[in-house]
Amino acid sequence: MGKQWVKPRTRLTTPLVRKDGELVEASWDEALETVAAGFGAAQSSGETAFGMFSCSKSTNEMNYAAQRFARKVMGSNNIDSCNRT
Repeated sequence: MGKQWVKPRTRLTTPLVRKDGELVEASWDEALETVAAGFGAAQSSGETAFGMFSCSKSTNEMNYAAQRFARKVMGSNNIDSCNRT
């Protein structure tokens, strides 16, 4: 019974990308290129076009990596980690 929770039959095994409004299966290379193109488009739209929200339950190291990515790679200071709750 526990196996269905760990490895359900409905779990995705290949990435999906949106083409013409529909999600279709793609290779990992195509999916990563799509993500990189989306980040590039946001980056070229200005520093306010990208924002990131990281989880307060993540480790300090994960939150640090998220803020470094947002600030250094994407050029945006729009990051929040919800540590106030």
